[in-house]
Amino acid sequence: MVGLYAAFIMGFITAVLGGRPGMISGATGAMAVVMVSLVAEHGIQYLFAAVMLAGVLQILAGVFKLGKFIRMVPHPVMIGFVNGLAIVIFLAQLGQFKVPDASGALQWMQGTPLFIMLGLVALTMFIIHFLPKLTKAVPSSLVAIITVTALVHGLGLDTRTVIDFVRTMSGDANATLAGSLPSFALPEVGFNLETLRIILPYSLILAAVG
Repeated sequence: MVGLYAAFIMGFITAVLGGRPGMISGATGAMAVVMVSLVAEHGIQYLFAAVMLAGVLQILAGVFKLGKFIRMVPHPVMIGFVNGLAIVIFLAQLGQFKVPDASGALQWMQGTPLFIMLGLVALTMFIIHFLPKLTKAVPSSLVAIITVTALVHGLGLDTRTVIDFVRTMSGDANATLAGSLPSFALPEVGFNLETLRIILPYSLILAAVG
């Protein structure tokens, strides 16, 4: 839920205060990988502080015109970074193909559920790849989500959903996505050197990747 709220709030602020009419802002895959590591090790409270510090570092980089040094990075390094990111994201999705057994241990899907999941993945990729060749009036990703969701509910397909994945990863069979609108609150982290020691490495990576 934190990620969903952050996504639409970031988009709204960018639309209102952004410097360009077509500006799009959001958490890219490269930054999300770093954020997941931070939250997993230190908790969600440090994420806001890390992002704010990353923003300050990017502003300073702009003031001192440090962006020109990116030209010194060899092209093969950039290609390797992008390909490595694709591999990391791909491996992260494999968890969707695991289900808990009677003991709670995660096992790979088998039989009909596996074939249904693979078919839905193939259909999603097909729509995302080929729809832009027909029209760009609507986002292909959005069309894929709506189409596959409607297909699953319309045909009554027995397949895993987002809430199933949340319950599996959290270990809580009663986990839910339901909740109220977020309330404004400052992170409960200390404004001290210990906090800086925790967030600085992540902020440097976020600022460099962003």
